[in-house]
Amino acid sequence: MIVLKAAQTQVLEALQAVAGIVERRHTLPILANVLMRKNGGGIEFTTSDLEIQVRTQAELGGDAGSFNTTVGARKLIDILRALPADQVVTLSSAQNKLTLQGGKSRFTLQTLPSDDFPLVNESVDFGPTFSIPQKTLRLLINQVHFAMAVHDIRYYLNGILFIAEGKTLTLVATDGSRLALAQHALDTEVPSKQEVILPRKTVLELQRLLRDDETAIEMRFANNQAKFAFSGMEFVTKLVEGKFPDYNRVIPKNRKNAVVLGRAPLLAALQRAAILTSEKFKGVRVNLEPGVLKIASSNAEQEEAKEELEVDYGGDAIEIGFNVTYLIDVLANMSQDMVKLELEDSTASTLFSIPDQAGFKYVVMPMRI
Repeated sequence: MIVLKAAQTQVLEALQAVAGIVERRHTLPILANVLMRKNGGGIEFTTSDLEIQVRTQAELGGDAGSFNTTVGARKLIDILRALPADQVVTLSSAQNKLTLQGGKSRFTLQTLPSDDFPLVNESVDFGPTFSIPQKTLRLLINQVHFAMAVHDIRYYLNGILFIAEGKTLTLVATDGSRLALAQHALDTEVPSKQEVILPRKTVLELQRLLRDDETAIEMRFANNQAKFAFSGMEFVTKLVEGKFPDYNRVIPKNRKNAVVLGRAPLLAALQRAAILTSEKFKGVRVNLEPGVLKIASSNAEQEEAKEELEVDYGGDAIEIGFNVTYLIDVLANMSQDMVKLELEDSTASTLFSIPDQAGFKYVVMPMRI
């Protein structure tokens, strides 16, 4: 049976959409495979890692009729990538094997039964559906993802908190030393508060898949799952269980000293100062005085970097230490021209925000230098 017959680019695009979650090595060999379900001219590709399931459909020709199987996802993608982009490829099935042909190239691949593929049991108690443009969700994730914890024992920090309440979608991430929050207004009101923590792997996969356009992504949350539908794809993920910290208590209010300055010059100065920090100690000293902001770093070899920026500031003189990576992360993930810093003293957290945009906040704790 000819399972599909289409241009290499079409087949590769459909497979790459679902293959991001596939691990090359897994305790369950079938999880390295992609599930193919053919019905007429349409074919459905599904992958799973038991936590996340991604599904897409494509019209890729081939014989009419039904056919199901699973085959190594990465292997199939590697072969397709190695074939010319303008070539028509044919995938045919015979005797529990799949044969991929393109031009004079021919590859025979082993399959595993589709009945053995472990599909995720979808929740029955999903909340109401709401949607925003893919471009918007991608921007919100980009504004907070860097503040997620990595392999933290406090497992609820290894992801992003999503809250849909009223007509507002809020994303929050924190690793305990910094916190990033981004908000967006929804077109329709969510009747009841929806609050979930998406795992780190899910967040990174969404970042990869979301398009930079106005087409919508639909979201639904349940107690133990989240479901996304966009660009002809269906994405189901398990959630991180646990109680996320009360982020409102962390965000400082009414800091008495504030300065607005250019994001790009500040980022460049910090990147230069970071060169002379050490791998183990990423600290920089920031001195804010009337009219000037100074940045200094040093290392064990007694090397020093000093930077100065002219600023429109007339408040208290403040010296404060930061992990320079935390500052570079936030500035590099913003696109705005100006950034606002609100400070209290050398021991209190600092608030970064965007002038005239209330929907973004970044809080970073000081470090001793």
